[in-house]
Amino acid sequence: MKARYLNYNQVLKTEFAERVQKISINAGFTCPNRDGSKGTGGCTYCNNQTFSPEYCKPSRTVSQQVEEGIAFFHHKYAAQYYLAYFQSYTNTYDKIENLKAIYEEALSYPNVRGLVIGTRPDCVSDELLDYFAELAKSYYVMIEYGIESTCDKTLEFINRGHDFACAEHAIRETARRGINTGAHIILGLPTEDKATIISHAQKLSKLPLTTLKIHQLQLVRGTKMAHQFAEHPEWFKLYTAEEYCDLAIDFIEHLRPEIGIERFVSQSPKKLLIAPEWGLKNFEFLAKIEKRLEERDTWQGRLFS
Repeated sequence: MKARYLNYNQVLKTEFAERVQKISINAGFTCPNRDGSKGTGGCTYCNNQTFSPEYCKPSRTVSQQVEEGIAFFHHKYAAQYYLAYFQSYTNTYDKIENLKAIYEEALSYPNVRGLVIGTRPDCVSDELLDYFAELAKSYYVMIEYGIESTCDKTLEFINRGHDFACAEHAIRETARRGINTGAHIILGLPTEDKATIISHAQKLSKLPLTTLKIHQLQLVRGTKMAHQFAEHPEWFKLYTAEEYCDLAIDFIEHLRPEIGIERFVSQSPKKLLIAPEWGLKNFEFLAKIEKRLEERDTWQGRLFS
């Protein structure tokens, strides 16, 4: 079957001789949008429990989490490399000497070939980016920025604590130093219609992104957005799996074809998820995307200019 989008897993295969597996690490970071320096309560949609594996607990050291993560995956693939994925909260939000110690502890483990660091665009400095640029000479380094929307009105509504210009600047400064640069975007945030969602693809395509993670909006227990949905359901458009499949394809038709797509959906634990409940695993949804791309005879970047 002809590849109709750039799957970032395929890109990684060109960089590594062996299979690569991410090991999620929770290093006990917080977030400036929670501790009061930018805001309190965090982003309205965020419940960090939705993406922390069982082995990934801040009570364990970084080395323990790497070791347990490798043990978790080793039985599936004996020969493979690992990337230490600092995922929970804002993983550049500390003094630089503390950050270096944490990152280098992960890199010291055998077969760990690099870092993937999830953070906010307002939480990187020139000094830190210069450090990452030095690391990138010897290791694979990816900095993933939560953008979520390119619309400032939406960013304010979801309590992000930064504007899109901040994200643009961080992405350009990261990529300028030769560092792999990723982003997250959420499709279906309150008040955003299809035209706004398409505009996200057009704006992101102008940025030097290596990879993009696309997520559907999920309403999760214990979040401010869950309360908003209970009080104002009219603010939300909850897509069926079929509707979202077409929306995601509409989005990538406008996306620069050189941006690797790492995912189309995320999957919150069932006990935390309020809606939408599609009953599909990520690989099953990916199969729907690929089938629909064939049916529509379209591809990533078809409408990109």
